[in-house]
Amino acid sequence: MSDFAYATAAVANAEIRKLMRDPTELVSRAVQPVLWLAVFGQVFSKVRGIPTGDIGYLDFMAPGILAQSILFSAIFYGIAIIWERDLGIIHKLLVTPASRVALVLGKGIAAGLRGLIQAVVVYLIAFALHIGIRWDLPAMVGVACAVFLGSCIFATFSLVIACIVKTRERFMGIGQVLTMPLFFASNAIYPIELMPGWLRTIAVANPLTYLVDALRHSMIVGGHGMYTLATSFEVMAAAFLLLLAVATKLYPGLVR
Repeated sequence: MSDFAYATAAVANAEIRKLMRDPTELVSRAVQPVLWLAVFGQVFSKVRGIPTGDIGYLDFMAPGILAQSILFSAIFYGIAIIWERDLGIIHKLLVTPASRVALVLGKGIAAGLRGLIQAVVVYLIAFALHIGIRWDLPAMVGVACAVFLGSCIFATFSLVIACIVKTRERFMGIGQVLTMPLFFASNAIYPIELMPGWLRTIAVANPLTYLVDALRHSMIVGGHGMYTLATSFEVMAAAFLLLLAVATKLYPGLVR
C-alpha cells in the first residue's frame, strides 16, 4: 500500500508541477465563469419562467457554472496524455514498478486539485455578485469534496477517450462534441423538470447532474436538489470507480 500511495502521489505531484510552471490555463479558465455569471446569469435572472424555488436565478445557476468550469477543464485533460504518448513519457511510466491504477489515479487526483483552484475563482465571482454563498465549514467541505470528485470523474473520462482515439486531432473533435451536450443535458442552468422526457432520461444518467446537485445542496443558502447529498456522492463515487477501472484497462494500450 505504501508503494501504491507513493506512486500515486508522485504522478499527482508531477502534474501539479506542470501547472505551477505555467498557470496561464487557470487564468484563461477563469474568464468563462465570469461571462456566464456576470452576463448570461444577469440576463436570465430577469426571466420569470424558470422555476428556481426560493432562491434567485443567479444563486441557482452558480453551482452549475462551477460544475461547468470543472467539466470544461477536466474533459480536455486527455490531450496532455496524448502529448505524453507522443513524447515517449507513457512508455517510460509503463516500465516502472508503479501499478497501472496508481498511474491513472494520480492523474485524477491532480485534476481534483486543479478543480479546487477553479472553485476558489467561482467563489470570488459569486461573492462579488452578492450570491448567497454558505460560508460555514461543513458546507465548504462538502463543496470541496464534490469538486474534487467531479474533477476526478471527468478527467478519468477524458483519459478513457484519449486511450481510445490516441490522436490529438480526433480527441479535440470528440471533446468538443461531448462537452456541450453533457452541460446542457444536466440541471446546471435549468431544472430537470423543464426538460422533455427523453432529455430527462439522459440527464438522470449524466454524472454532471449529480455534481450540480451536490454543489447546490452545499454551496447555496436555501439550495436543494432532486436527490439527497448522500445519493449524489454515491452515484459520483460509483461513476469514478467504473471509469477508473476502464481507464486502467485501456492505459497500456496508449503505447500501441
